[in-house]
Amino acid sequence: MATTATILHADLDAFYASVEQLLDPSLRGKAIAVGGGVVLAASYEAKAFGVRGGMPGRRARELCPQLTFVSGHFKEYQRLGDAAIKLIGDFTPMVERISIDEAFADVAGCTHLFGPPDEIARTIRQRVRAELGLPISVGVARTKHLAKIASQVAKPDGLVVVDPDSELQFLHDLPVELMWGVGPVTKARLAEIGVLTIGDLAKTPGGSLERLLGPAAGEKLAALAWNRDSREVKAHRRARSAGAQSAIGRKPAEERVFRPTLVHLADRIGTRLRAKGRPGRTVTVRVRFAGLNSATRSVTLNAPIAATMILAELAEDLVRAVLADHPDEKIISLLAISVSHIEEDWDLELELPLGLRDEPRRPGSKIGLARWAADRAVDKIRDRFGRDAIGYGSVALGISRSVPDEFRELAEKDL
Repeated sequence: MATTATILHADLDAFYASVEQLLDPSLRGKAIAVGGGVVLAASYEAKAFGVRGGMPGRRARELCPQLTFVSGHFKEYQRLGDAAIKLIGDFTPMVERISIDEAFADVAGCTHLFGPPDEIARTIRQRVRAELGLPISVGVARTKHLAKIASQVAKPDGLVVVDPDSELQFLHDLPVELMWGVGPVTKARLAEIGVLTIGDLAKTPGGSLERLLGPAAGEKLAALAWNRDSREVKAHRRARSAGAQSAIGRKPAEERVFRPTLVHLADRIGTRLRAKGRPGRTVTVRVRFAGLNSATRSVTLNAPIAATMILAELAEDLVRAVLADHPDEKIISLLAISVSHIEEDWDLELELPLGLRDEPRRPGSKIGLARWAADRAVDKIRDRFGRDAIGYGSVALGISRSVPDEFRELAEKDL
């Protein structure tokens, strides 16, 4: 583990809203939200009224009557996000992008060229503002976890450098929800035992945390509360899985509800797998029920897949198995699919027509090859005319999507 603060976490501020204000200067200083039926992102001016991403548009307008909604410029988000990450790469090759608008960088090997880490961070911020017109916050620390927390403390549009000699003083006074992995549910559980700050968490016996959160999560959070984080910045990180999820509200656990959603999710994942030429062998589904309890099921295949309908059918079988295991659960609120054991170098093995029952799901069978060819034809049409030019009928007729697929795809760029 590093002994000096050389890890940077750079995070573009209110990124989607900031891009909209950049593109339309009349929106600067105003409360704006990207979206419509659902808030996809909000400016800091809107956040001051309590507007948050994921909030229904009607509720956002109640909180902030002067709120302006914009539809979103997704290609600009991608272009400017890529440009910011590329700019960070001008200082060090050790850049690990973790989303469209944030990245870690380790500058230990380039201080002789560009000065100490805090100076590099200031230069990055100045260049992003001057060259791209966007605000960016940067945290500098000895570990990845602390650097990410420091960038959150730095917002909006600031810089925080954590001295290795005062790490715990800085960390332990902060609210526990700033920690990586502490969402609303975990925050509420910790509050029940009086844990409100990271310092409270650090003082909590490990056994209590493990009983409350489970062995793995309890042990991980206890270590991070003492800034024990040995993870290194990994440049050119390859994703080990591809996933997508859809919150569907409170809907009956019936095929007419889950089938179109699963086809839609499979379509999103399959498109990305095929674009990269990287199919996967393991399919996992997660079903969340009305009470926020969830269950998962997975299957590992003999051959990697990337065809949309093969993936969708496997996911349907897994969801049915989950529902059979939970007969008392009649309402579902979220569905998710992920594909793991991604193959980087693979050859499609052709199969003889032996009349096997699962032949349509074998990528090398006659039907499997036909499905692959149909998917590739759909991909080409979408590449030329846009994603909405063609799709699966059950999805187009069965799903009302408040979140545009372009926005989902930006968040799901994990390959």
